[in-house]
Order: sequence, then structure tokens, then C-alpha cells
Amino acid sequence: MSAPTPEPAEPTEPAAAVVDSMESEPSDSARASLEALRSEIAKAVVGQDPAVTGLVVALLCRGHVLLEGVPGVAKTLLVRALAASLELDTKRVQFTPDLMPSDVTGSLVYDARTAEFSFQPGPVFTNLLIADEINRTPPKTQSSLLEAMEERQVTVDGKPKALPEPFLVAATQNPVEYEGTYPLPEAQLDRFLLKLTVPLPSRQDEIDVLTRHAEGFNPRDLQAAGVGPVAGPAHLEAAREAVAKTTVSPEIAGYVVDICRATRESPSLTLGVSPRGATALLSTARAWAWLTGRDYVIPDDVKALALPTLRHRIHLRPEAEMEGVTPDSVITSVLAHVPVPR
Repeated sequence: MSAPTPEPAEPTEPAAAVVDSMESEPSDSARASLEALRSEIAKAVVGQDPAVTGLVVALLCRGHVLLEGVPGVAKTLLVRALAASLELDTKRVQFTPDLMPSDVTGSLVYDARTAEFSFQPGPVFTNLLIADEINRTPPKTQSSLLEAMEERQVTVDGKPKALPEPFLVAATQNPVEYEGTYPLPEAQLDRFLLKLTVPLPSRQDEIDVLTRHAEGFNPRDLQAAGVGPVAGPAHLEAAREAVAKTTVSPEIAGYVVDICRATRESPSLTLGVSPRGATALLSTARAWAWLTGRDYVIPDDVKALALPTLRHRIHLRPEAEMEGVTPDSVITSVLAHVPVPR
């Protein structure tokens, strides 16, 4: 883009230029810190760059992430490495069939000395909650995260208790076809900003994994692997402020809406993307634009984040599913047919 024609100089312009420079420095520092997360996580996880990028985008958008993949592809290790790379409080919950909602949110405990009930906070009161194998627990316990994820609070005895800021749920799940899983309901899936698929590694990546283990890598000891904090709350807040200033033209907003409306008209779907999904796609596209060094959104940003942002917000017709249609193929088809703004 060509630079705008400068206006006649005013006495206050030098001061304004200094202010602009000061504002850009925190933004650049925040971008560098968040980009450093990729190399830091790579010390523990081989490959999976798209998943790492998705986690960073979710942090910028104040969203939550669902990672899906078969057992053994380092889903939990990926989230643990992210937690170790951030100066944030982190807790982990292993979701099991016998887990109760109070085991996640906390409960009222009777104190015999005072003859009163006091609230004992659960692991949800943290900055980064690792919800491991979330679809291994029944819907009753899954729903315990609904209020926390949407309202960022937990109501106990009729009184809301705010969660720390920032707050992010990074949940892992096995494909629903696996034994002993409880599919997440649409209402809860819609609370996740992104659904990231964690595929099996390539041959070379798998060789690298085995080589690391042969050299003594211990996935349970990330500190020994050299993984340490490279970003903190200050970097994250500066980055979020910069993302909020990323420009969205009316044409881009219309493009996002047209994509989401096209899913609602797809003959392969019983449920298309809701307005909340359209808002999510716009948010993730802005974050991606800022991460790539731009202060404005282009159609390629929308396309880049369409699959992870929308794939869990649509529902296939049974006959389409039997024919081998997938959510990703529907969204890809929509992207191919919706006119791109010039």
C-alpha cells in the first residue's frame, strides 16, 4: 500500500509521532514474544505448527481451544508446553467417567469450628485450564464448564465468582468414534473459539520424536527439556490491544457474513454457522492479520482461519455423512464458491 499524503505540519505533530512510536514498540515486543512461543514449544513437540498457531490466536481472542486427535499424538504435551512457555497460572483436570461438576468448579465445605460453609475453589480458577480428554466424562460434568467458558465466572450458592484474567480452556478429546467417549453437545462446542485437529506426524517428524526420546527426552519434565516462560500477561495484554485496532473493511465483514450464510444454505448440513460463529471468524482473522504483521484484514486471513473456526459449528445430515462428506469439505466448498472481495 502506498503511504498517505502527509498533511501540513502542525506544532503538535512531533509529539504525536513520538506517541505513535511508543505505542508501536509494545506491540512489536508482544508480537516477538508470542512468535517465540512457537520455537519454545518446539523444544518439546515436533511439528504441529498449525496447532501452536491456533493456540496463540485463541489467546489473542480470549477464546478457548478444542484439540482433537487419536491417542498418542502429543495433544496434552502440546498444551503443557504452551503452559510452561507462559508466565500464567496453570491447572490440569483429567476428565473421567466418575468426575463430578464440583471437582471442576469447586464446592461449599462445612467448617465445624465456625459452623459455616466456605467455598473451596476448584481447578477452574486459573489462567490456563488443561481439560484433558474432556469427552471421557458424561454431559453433566462437561456442562460444568459452560458458564466458566462463556461468562468467565462460576456461580456458587447464587453468588457469581469471577475467574482470573486471562482465562483459557484448552481441552483435548479423542475422536467420537473411540470407545468410552461422550460427544460434546452443540451448545458447548459453540463455546470453543477453535477446533484444532492434531494429525499423526509425518515419517520424518516421527523419526525426530524417536531420536529425542533416545537422547533422553522426558515429556514429564519440560524444564529439563529447556522449556521456559517467554511471554507473560503484559505481552498478552499489549497484543490484545493491538489486535483490537486491526482494521476491518465493510467488504471483509460482508465476506465473513456471506461465508457463514452459505453454510446455512448447504444441502449437506442440518445446522449452519450461527452469528456467534461469524463473530468468531472475524476475531480470529484479525488476530492472524496482526500476527503476520498487518494492521488490516484481507480475505486470505479469513480463509486461513475458516476451517478451525467453523468446523465444529456445523452439523452434517446423516445421509451426507454416509456419503463421506466432512465438515472440512463443506467449508472448503463454501470458500470456493463465495465471491472474494477485491
